[in-house]
Amino acid sequence: MTAADAKHPEENDRLARDRAFMVARHLGARGITDPQVLRAMGEVPREAFVSEPLAEFAYEDAPLPIEAGQTISQPYIVARMVELAELRPGDNVLEVGAGSGYAAAVMGRIADKVYAIERHEELARLAQAREAKLGYDNVEIICADGTKGWTEAAPFDAIMVSAGGPKIPETLKQQLAVGGRLVIPVGRDIHQTLMLVRRTGEDTFEQEDHGAVTFVPLIGEEGWGAPETAKAPTKIDSATTGYANGLLIPSQHAKVVRTNLSHVIADAAEPFGDLDELATLAERFANRRVVLLGEATHGTAEFYDARARITEMLVRKHGFNVVAVEADWPDATVYDALVRGLPRPAVPTEAFSRFPAWMWRNGQVRDFLARLEAINETIADPDKRAGFYGLDVYSMASSIEAVLNYLDGVDPDAARIARERYGCLAPFRTEPARYGHMAMSRGFAVCETPVTKALVDLLKNRLDYLAKDGDAFFDAEQNARIVMAAELYYRIMYYGGARSWNLRDEHMFDTLERVLAHRGSDSKAVVWAHNSHIGNAMFTEMGQVRGEHNIGQLARARFADQCALIGFGTDRGTVAAASNWDEPMEVKRVRPARDDSYEGRSREAGIDAFFLETGTGQKDSVREALAEPLLERAIGVIYRPETELLSHYFQAELSRQFDAWVWFTETNAVDARPQAHPHGPDETYPFGL
Repeated sequence: MTAADAKHPEENDRLARDRAFMVARHLGARGITDPQVLRAMGEVPREAFVSEPLAEFAYEDAPLPIEAGQTISQPYIVARMVELAELRPGDNVLEVGAGSGYAAAVMGRIADKVYAIERHEELARLAQAREAKLGYDNVEIICADGTKGWTEAAPFDAIMVSAGGPKIPETLKQQLAVGGRLVIPVGRDIHQTLMLVRRTGEDTFEQEDHGAVTFVPLIGEEGWGAPETAKAPTKIDSATTGYANGLLIPSQHAKVVRTNLSHVIADAAEPFGDLDELATLAERFANRRVVLLGEATHGTAEFYDARARITEMLVRKHGFNVVAVEADWPDATVYDALVRGLPRPAVPTEAFSRFPAWMWRNGQVRDFLARLEAINETIADPDKRAGFYGLDVYSMASSIEAVLNYLDGVDPDAARIARERYGCLAPFRTEPARYGHMAMSRGFAVCETPVTKALVDLLKNRLDYLAKDGDAFFDAEQNARIVMAAELYYRIMYYGGARSWNLRDEHMFDTLERVLAHRGSDSKAVVWAHNSHIGNAMFTEMGQVRGEHNIGQLARARFADQCALIGFGTDRGTVAAASNWDEPMEVKRVRPARDDSYEGRSREAGIDAFFLETGTGQKDSVREALAEPLLERAIGVIYRPETELLSHYFQAELSRQFDAWVWFTETNAVDARPQAHPHGPDETYPFGL
């Protein structure tokens, strides 16, 4: 154990869990079966081969930038190439294009000796230092022209080339031992074919094609030429094109598909000139019980206004009586009271005063609430009026307070017992994440039993409490469920992986179902949440790679064709977001979308704003074209344009993810201010409308 390991044991534990998850999810689940490769990938710390700011992304299945303008390969492609090389203990191995030294380190956990050649002196020096620090003394880094191989140590049982050349270098073939394997990307475009060459005799070789990849050019005498004279077909720049060293491409024809897709979108899109036209286009889904409306950011005015206009149409004309949003339940009850003309509830803090306040304290939400209140006033039966409900799990402190306030009024003895039960969480109510850290370090769920008993106590008295005030009991029950879910959420978030995400979305979907049941058998709901929660995760990187599911996937399973999933996208403009969690809101410039994304293809369609049906109502040929895996952008409450590819893009199949796609080419930030309370005194918002 190093001094750093001893100093940061919790961080090392997290990275070890992330590494194990990478091996299981990104490698094993995607067809890597060689146990020696899986073991080696699970042993080598990828974070040691990237800069410290990128360490948090080390176990994402993506290339990462390193020094000298180069990249460290996608973990899957490293594992795939090592598996194709069929390494065994005792092997003598050569790598061409050492880069950070990561792939050489992985191979060194299997083979007897690894020689890795790197033409960049800086990279060679840093890679050798990393190998030495990790104690990998069977890996030697050499600064030279790798296309010439390394005759001093030939013949090799395996050679792996981590750059794309125009042809297979004859020198490398001749340095293979009989029976040796050469794995190399070959091609004259920015896309190459991953080739396996096997030496079967002194003068005989066999070749196998293993699919399309994209690597940086192989520079050298037997590649694209010497650095000063090299004429590679296209410079591959991960910051602009998205194809970095060691990235697996879905198919050879992906480039052609991306070129044609903008024409498919342009032909199938239905343009709209204003939001009333958009609402009319979306009305085709009014016969569904649940309509889920997404957003590509948490701070774009056009997304809020569009969802508001569609929601108003569904409430006014089609009897939708639930507006359920990605927000905290206790805070949402304040807005619910406003729009339904109910007494303002007592809440321990002002509504939506915690980070990120701008999501629900902005001019677009203020105006929507006023219009929804006006629509509700035209509905004679109060039980038919549309309510505003929060689905999220973050309100532990407010929810505890709400439960206790309710019990104080209906059952003081039960309130006393509940206070004792919730006392376990009292030290952590202002910083609930500290509870998760404490529970993890102690190794057991300190507060799980008490908070569960508090909910059970409440449910045991359901009939008595319902007789006094059904709505008030429902609110208290929901808050008790939030406390129980929050206790588990903050506890498991320290273990990383998909569990905390899945728990949160399961809680939000369960809340939606309970609200629908509470509002009656004829209830219908509109859901507002981010695209990452609304689109069916089964057809995105979230579900296919990370093992995450979401509200959209759960809604599809529960309601089938009685729900509609509608996503939103934009190319450029401004957005309200922070640079880090709990930091002030900024109005940030949104970069134009990448060409290899659905946003890029939508921009190239040349229509400023459109509605595109992508589900069963669309032609099969259009749906098939829109099912091609491409990148999709997701900006949350944090936006980091400097690492946009790594931080904000994931792969998706649009026509399987959504039933429709709403597009705005250029958008603006919501009407909110950086300070916490942008709309005047807290006691008047939103009742000061």
